[in-house]
Amino acid sequence: MTASTLPSIYDFTATDIDGKPVSLSTYRNSVLLIVNTASQCGFTPQYQGLQALQDKYASQGFVVLGFPCNQFGQQEPGSTSEIQSFCERRFGVTFPLFQKIDVNGQNAHPLYKYLTKAAPGIFGTEAVKWNFTKFLVDRAGNVVKRYSSLTKPEDIEKAIQTLLQAQSAVLK
Repeated sequence: MTASTLPSIYDFTATDIDGKPVSLSTYRNSVLLIVNTASQCGFTPQYQGLQALQDKYASQGFVVLGFPCNQFGQQEPGSTSEIQSFCERRFGVTFPLFQKIDVNGQNAHPLYKYLTKAAPGIFGTEAVKWNFTKFLVDRAGNVVKRYSSLTKPEDIEKAIQTLLQAQSAVLK
């Protein structure tokens, strides 16, 4: 990537829950929902809705990417193995989970620095306000929309369907 080239979602790498680096280019041509998660949050039951979307649309090229974060109320204090076990046992999570990261501040993961610039929140603020903020990304790697923690996964379903249908025709 040259200095004059703007990064894309596919230029980033994140470490998966098992400690392996994963290039986001792995998800090229997929519709993505990138979410900062936490196991001890009032929004934690959204894992169920996220998994339902993953189950329903994975065969069409949709992937949820979960990024545990402990920056909001210390609601993700567990170790990597505790997080993974909790998500699998409690919610049957099969979508990709990554290592715990920061989403705000000096130590924010570069992916989240990119996402928050590409899709600022209300009143143009870039900072992620709480757990379960969601970023919808199209098959070309464009950040389409940012959703707050209050937005339930099922409320994003129509937008996901639209991206999957519109862009599947382009890929054929």
